[in-house]
Amino acid sequence: MRALLVEDDRMIGQAVELALKDASYAVDWVRDGESALLTLEAQHYDVLLLDLGLPRKDGVEVLRSIRARGNPVAVLVITARDALEDRLRGLDEGADDYVLKPFEMRELLARMRAVVRRKGGSAGPVLSNGVLSLDPVTREARMENDAPARLSKREFSLLQALLVRPGAILSRSELEDRIYGWGEEVESNAVEFLIHALRRKLGSDAIKNVRGTGWMVAREK
Repeated sequence: MRALLVEDDRMIGQAVELALKDASYAVDWVRDGESALLTLEAQHYDVLLLDLGLPRKDGVEVLRSIRARGNPVAVLVITARDALEDRLRGLDEGADDYVLKPFEMRELLARMRAVVRRKGGSAGPVLSNGVLSLDPVTREARMENDAPARLSKREFSLLQALLVRPGAILSRSELEDRIYGWGEEVESNAVEFLIHALRRKLGSDAIKNVRGTGWMVAREK
Protein backbone atom coordinates (compact mmCIF):
# COMPACT_ATOMS: atom_id res chain seq x y z
CA MET A 1 0.00 0.00 0.00
CA ARG A 2 1.48 3.35 -1.05
CA ALA A 3 0.87 6.59 0.86
CA LEU A 4 1.72 10.21 0.10
CA LEU A 5 2.34 12.39 3.15
CA VAL A 6 1.96 16.16 2.59
CA GLU A 7 3.22 17.90 5.72
CA ASP A 8 5.51 20.94 6.11
CA ASP A 9 6.31 20.42 9.81
CA ARG A 10 9.57 18.46 9.82
CA MET A 11 9.13 16.91 13.26
CA ILE A 12 5.58 15.70 12.56
CA GLY A 13 6.54 14.54 9.08
CA GLN A 14 9.46 12.48 10.31
CA ALA A 15 7.35 10.84 13.04
CA VAL A 16 4.50 9.98 10.66
CA GLU A 17 6.86 8.74 7.94
CA LEU A 18 8.57 6.40 10.41
CA ALA A 19 5.24 5.11 11.74
CA LEU A 20 3.92 4.44 8.24
CA LYS A 21 7.03 2.54 7.23
CA ASP A 22 6.79 0.49 10.41
CA ALA A 23 3.16 -0.26 9.51
CA SER A 24 4.25 -1.66 6.10
CA TYR A 25 3.32 1.36 3.96
CA ALA A 26 5.52 2.53 1.11
CA VAL A 27 5.51 6.24 1.94
CA ASP A 28 6.65 9.36 0.07
CA TRP A 29 6.80 12.74 1.81
CA VAL A 30 6.48 16.21 0.28
CA ARG A 31 6.31 19.52 2.12
CA ASP A 32 4.16 21.89 0.06
CA GLY A 33 0.95 21.92 -1.95
CA GLU A 34 2.47 22.41 -5.39
CA SER A 35 4.79 19.44 -4.93
CA ALA A 36 1.82 17.36 -3.79
CA LEU A 37 -0.10 18.03 -7.01
CA LEU A 38 2.92 17.34 -9.21
CA THR A 39 3.61 14.10 -7.35
CA LEU A 40 0.01 12.92 -7.64
CA GLU A 41 0.11 13.49 -11.40
CA ALA A 42 3.16 11.25 -11.75
CA GLN A 43 2.50 8.49 -9.21
CA HIS A 44 -0.40 6.29 -8.07
CA TYR A 45 -1.22 6.37 -4.34
CA ASP A 46 -3.71 4.42 -2.29
CA VAL A 47 -4.03 7.05 0.43
CA LEU A 48 -3.09 10.71 0.86
CA LEU A 49 -2.36 12.30 4.25
CA LEU A 50 -2.92 16.01 3.71
CA ASP A 51 -2.13 18.90 6.03
CA LEU A 52 -4.17 22.04 5.35
CA GLY A 53 -1.71 24.77 6.36
CA LEU A 54 0.80 24.26 3.55
CA PRO A 55 3.20 26.65 1.79
CA ARG A 56 2.86 27.46 -1.94
CA LYS A 57 -0.70 26.06 -2.13
CA ASP A 58 -3.17 25.60 0.72
CA GLY A 59 -4.32 22.08 1.51
CA VAL A 60 -7.95 22.86 0.69
CA GLU A 61 -6.84 24.07 -2.76
CA VAL A 62 -4.86 20.87 -3.19
CA LEU A 63 -7.89 18.79 -2.25
CA ARG A 64 -10.14 20.75 -4.60
CA SER A 65 -7.66 20.27 -7.48
CA ILE A 66 -7.34 16.54 -6.80
CA ARG A 67 -11.08 15.97 -6.98
CA ALA A 68 -11.52 18.29 -9.98
CA ARG A 69 -9.06 16.07 -11.86
CA GLY A 70 -11.07 12.98 -10.98
CA ASN A 71 -8.41 11.43 -8.76
CA PRO A 72 -10.23 8.97 -6.43
CA VAL A 73 -7.34 8.58 -3.94
CA ALA A 74 -8.45 8.18 -0.33
CA VAL A 75 -7.74 11.49 1.45
CA LEU A 76 -7.25 11.81 5.18
CA VAL A 77 -6.85 15.43 6.31
CA ILE A 78 -4.47 15.94 9.24
CA THR A 79 -4.47 19.47 10.59
CA ALA A 80 -4.49 21.76 13.62
CA ARG A 81 -7.50 23.69 12.26
CA ASP A 82 -10.17 22.61 14.73
CA ALA A 83 -13.00 25.00 13.83
CA LEU A 84 -16.17 23.24 12.74
CA GLU A 85 -16.35 25.28 9.55
CA ASP A 86 -12.82 24.18 8.57
CA ARG A 87 -13.71 20.53 9.14
CA LEU A 88 -16.95 20.79 7.17
CA ARG A 89 -15.20 22.59 4.33
CA GLY A 90 -12.55 19.88 4.05
CA LEU A 91 -15.17 17.12 3.98
CA ASP A 92 -17.31 18.99 1.47
CA GLU A 93 -14.30 19.43 -0.83
CA GLY A 94 -13.82 15.66 -0.96
CA ALA A 95 -11.85 14.50 2.09
CA ASP A 96 -12.71 11.02 3.31
CA ASP A 97 -11.86 11.66 6.96
CA TYR A 98 -10.34 14.24 9.28
CA VAL A 99 -7.79 13.92 12.13
CA LEU A 100 -6.91 16.83 14.39
CA LYS A 101 -3.39 17.50 15.63
CA PRO A 102 -2.07 16.39 18.01
CA PHE A 103 -3.16 12.83 17.31
CA GLU A 104 -2.25 9.34 18.47
CA MET A 105 -0.43 7.42 15.77
CA ARG A 106 -2.59 4.35 16.40
CA GLU A 107 -5.71 6.39 15.65
CA LEU A 108 -4.18 7.76 12.45
CA LEU A 109 -3.30 4.26 11.22
CA ALA A 110 -6.76 2.94 12.11
CA ARG A 111 -8.44 5.79 10.21
CA MET A 112 -6.17 5.16 7.23
CA ARG A 113 -7.16 1.50 7.17
CA ALA A 114 -10.82 2.51 7.37
CA VAL A 115 -10.76 5.00 4.48
CA VAL A 116 -8.83 2.56 2.28
CA ARG A 117 -11.36 -0.18 3.07
CA ARG A 118 -14.25 2.09 2.18
CA LYS A 119 -12.61 3.09 -1.10
CA GLY A 120 -12.16 -0.58 -1.90
CA GLY A 121 -15.83 -1.29 -1.17
CA SER A 122 -15.21 -3.26 2.01
CA ALA A 123 -16.91 -2.42 5.31
CA GLY A 124 -15.20 -5.04 7.47
CA PRO A 125 -11.70 -4.72 8.94
CA VAL A 126 -10.40 -7.94 7.34
CA LEU A 127 -9.66 -8.10 3.61
CA SER A 128 -10.95 -11.32 2.05
CA ASN A 129 -12.00 -12.95 -1.20
CA GLY A 130 -13.97 -15.60 0.65
CA VAL A 131 -11.09 -18.08 0.74
CA LEU A 132 -8.01 -16.03 1.60
CA SER A 133 -8.17 -13.37 4.32
CA LEU A 134 -5.74 -10.74 5.61
CA ASP A 135 -5.96 -8.84 8.90
CA PRO A 136 -4.29 -5.40 8.54
CA VAL A 137 -4.03 -4.99 12.31
CA THR A 138 -2.18 -8.21 13.14
CA ARG A 139 -0.56 -8.67 9.68
CA GLU A 140 -1.78 -12.28 9.69
CA ALA A 141 -3.18 -14.10 6.66
CA ARG A 142 -5.00 -17.39 6.43
CA MET A 143 -6.53 -19.69 3.89
CA GLU A 144 -9.94 -21.14 4.62
CA ASN A 145 -9.81 -23.63 7.56
CA ASP A 146 -6.03 -23.18 7.97
CA ALA A 147 -4.15 -21.64 10.89
CA PRO A 148 -3.18 -17.96 10.46
CA ALA A 149 0.32 -17.17 9.18
CA ARG A 150 2.31 -14.14 10.33
CA LEU A 151 3.67 -12.11 7.40
CA SER A 152 6.74 -9.93 7.04
CA LYS A 153 6.19 -6.25 6.20
CA ARG A 154 6.82 -6.69 2.50
CA GLU A 155 4.81 -9.93 2.30
CA PHE A 156 1.92 -8.07 3.92
CA SER A 157 2.23 -5.11 1.54
CA LEU A 158 2.18 -7.33 -1.54
CA LEU A 159 -0.76 -9.45 -0.40
CA GLN A 160 -2.69 -6.36 0.68
CA ALA A 161 -2.24 -4.82 -2.77
CA LEU A 162 -3.75 -7.93 -4.36
CA LEU A 163 -6.59 -8.40 -1.86
CA VAL A 164 -7.80 -4.81 -2.08
CA ARG A 165 -9.10 -5.74 -5.55
CA PRO A 166 -9.59 -9.51 -5.90
CA GLY A 167 -9.54 -10.55 -9.54
CA ALA A 168 -7.43 -7.58 -10.65
CA ILE A 169 -4.09 -8.51 -12.26
CA LEU A 170 -1.11 -6.51 -11.03
CA SER A 171 2.16 -6.51 -12.95
CA ARG A 172 5.61 -6.69 -11.41
CA SER A 173 6.08 -2.92 -11.70
CA GLU A 174 2.67 -2.24 -10.14
CA LEU A 175 3.46 -4.48 -7.19
CA GLU A 176 6.91 -2.94 -6.75
CA ASP A 177 5.17 0.42 -6.77
CA ARG A 178 3.03 -0.64 -3.78
CA ILE A 179 5.99 -2.07 -1.84
CA TYR A 180 8.79 0.46 -2.29
CA GLY A 181 8.84 4.20 -1.64
CA TRP A 182 11.23 6.83 -3.00
CA GLY A 183 14.89 6.06 -2.50
CA GLU A 184 14.32 2.44 -1.49
CA GLU A 185 16.31 -0.04 -3.53
CA VAL A 186 14.18 -2.51 -5.46
CA GLU A 187 15.85 -5.87 -5.05
CA SER A 188 16.23 -8.14 -8.05
CA ASN A 189 13.29 -10.56 -8.38
CA ALA A 190 11.82 -9.18 -5.16
CA VAL A 191 8.22 -9.74 -6.25
CA GLU A 192 8.84 -13.36 -7.28
CA PHE A 193 10.67 -13.99 -4.00
CA LEU A 194 7.81 -12.57 -1.92
CA ILE A 195 5.16 -14.51 -3.84
CA HIS A 196 7.15 -17.70 -3.35
CA ALA A 197 7.34 -16.97 0.39
CA LEU A 198 3.60 -16.27 0.59
CA ARG A 199 2.77 -19.49 -1.25
CA ARG A 200 4.92 -21.45 1.18
CA LYS A 201 2.97 -19.98 4.09
CA LEU A 202 -0.52 -20.03 2.55
CA GLY A 203 -0.47 -22.67 -0.16
CA SER A 204 0.27 -22.66 -3.87
CA ASP A 205 -3.29 -21.58 -4.78
CA ALA A 206 -3.23 -18.40 -2.68
CA ILE A 207 -1.78 -16.25 -5.49
CA LYS A 208 -2.31 -17.04 -9.16
CA ASN A 209 0.21 -16.29 -11.90
CA VAL A 210 -1.22 -14.86 -15.14
CA ARG A 211 1.47 -15.72 -17.65
CA GLY A 212 3.12 -12.72 -19.23
CA THR A 213 0.93 -10.27 -17.31
CA GLY A 214 1.29 -10.51 -13.55
CA TRP A 215 -0.39 -11.94 -10.46
CA MET A 216 -3.80 -11.93 -8.82
CA VAL A 217 -5.93 -13.47 -6.10
CA ALA A 218 -9.23 -15.01 -7.15
CA ARG A 219 -12.41 -12.96 -7.17
CA GLU A 220 -14.65 -13.18 -4.12
CA LYS A 221 -16.81 -16.28 -4.10
